[in-house]
Amino acid sequence: MNRISNTLKQYPRTFWVANTLELFERLAWYGFFMLFANYLTGTSESGALEFSQTQKGLIMGVGTAILYFLPVITGAIADNYGFKRVLFISFLIYATAFLLLPLFDTFSAVFIMYIYLAIGAALFKPVISATIAKTTTDQTASIGFGIFYMMVNIGSFVGPLLTLLVRKDGSYDQVFYISAGIIALNLVLLMYYREPGNNRIKTTFSQSMRDVFGNIWKVMLDLRFVIFLIIVAGFWIMYLQLFFTLPVFIAQWVNTENLFHFFSRYMPFLANNYAQGQQMDPEFITNFDALFIVVFQVFISSLVMRWKALNSMITGFILASIGMALTLYTQNVLFILASMFIFAVGEMAASPKITEYIGRIAPPDKKALYMGYSFIPMFLGNLGAGWISGSVYQQTSDKHTFVLKTIEALGLPVGENWTKQEYFSNTAKTLNYTENEFTQYLWNTFHPNQIWIIVFGIGLVSAILLWVYNLTLIEKKRK
Repeated sequence: MNRISNTLKQYPRTFWVANTLELFERLAWYGFFMLFANYLTGTSESGALEFSQTQKGLIMGVGTAILYFLPVITGAIADNYGFKRVLFISFLIYATAFLLLPLFDTFSAVFIMYIYLAIGAALFKPVISATIAKTTTDQTASIGFGIFYMMVNIGSFVGPLLTLLVRKDGSYDQVFYISAGIIALNLVLLMYYREPGNNRIKTTFSQSMRDVFGNIWKVMLDLRFVIFLIIVAGFWIMYLQLFFTLPVFIAQWVNTENLFHFFSRYMPFLANNYAQGQQMDPEFITNFDALFIVVFQVFISSLVMRWKALNSMITGFILASIGMALTLYTQNVLFILASMFIFAVGEMAASPKITEYIGRIAPPDKKALYMGYSFIPMFLGNLGAGWISGSVYQQTSDKHTFVLKTIEALGLPVGENWTKQEYFSNTAKTLNYTENEFTQYLWNTFHPNQIWIIVFGIGLVSAILLWVYNLTLIEKKRK
């Protein structure tokens, strides 16, 4: 305890300011992002935009992929123009994007606004990580980055709970305004931020860009590293269904009344604030993943601490694939929660080891360069996840698509300008079904849970390829 206490005293003020900025940024980001898929595709009665699943996949997939590609450029911008100045621009973009997003309801406008928001996030990411690195030493870095990632996990867990708490029936506007308000707090905190040392590099911006893109080719020449990054992208495609697909799947197909009644009896605050009618908010349920990580990450990390990084990743890939696939297999919310725990265990075993492994295989004189390009799997993963949760989900699992197919197959009457909810409820009445009975009819007829096979297949293939990679490129090289 004394050693930890002495270490904590060594961090400068900017370290603590940076961690607070990270916490608030994650609160704002996850507070909106966990709800974003249902905001894009839900019914207008709930305040959502009624976009198709394909449109949702394009916005979330391409937009978030851009977010993870840009830091290689925005990092160079920060090196040239100063960390504090770039953070100010980032928060300004962030806040205005959150305020403007609910004002638009067309696909093109929302897509553009989301990319605008992603630019703000891309400016923030490399600066805040570099600040932590520059305000820690070899002796304080381990605990320092542990504190930093604790802020990430707390933000990812509390953010959705905060925005769900303030969201009112029929409107998502409060979600965006709360996120904008949190970012505004960061603008105030920025007054206490000091540049951590001399960050300006003594080259022109154009020279920095030439160096950045020149380094891409240096990295691409390491075939072993490139293959690893592509394999890991498969894991992120599977993982990102937690945000892209699972909230929509729960909203469309899962009856959560039994969980609502449990909370009503034992934890009425949750039932009163995280439910619509007698259905728990889908995002409240998916947020259990963050809760599991906050509670169990240290324990899981201690279990796999002595495992080889690749062995831990392979095990994590398999467990996470099983867990995520099973969440998309059933209409039973308790089964989904159990499956999410399996997924979280796999995530905790695999995700930290990815960064650790990249640091180990990087040449001693290129560690910073290799770590800088570890964004590639997330970039590719978001593109793939957007496709799976978009056009693939639309064809295999989308409830509204199945309602339209039922109407066409049975030749049922359709009114003009019906909302998604009106299509569903009016068709149910025409067929003399209650809404729950009609949902079950669609489930039994079209089998929307078949998407679990696709998600599981992606994760399993990634695990197998990683095993082959280890066997052929790593173990064989050692011999």
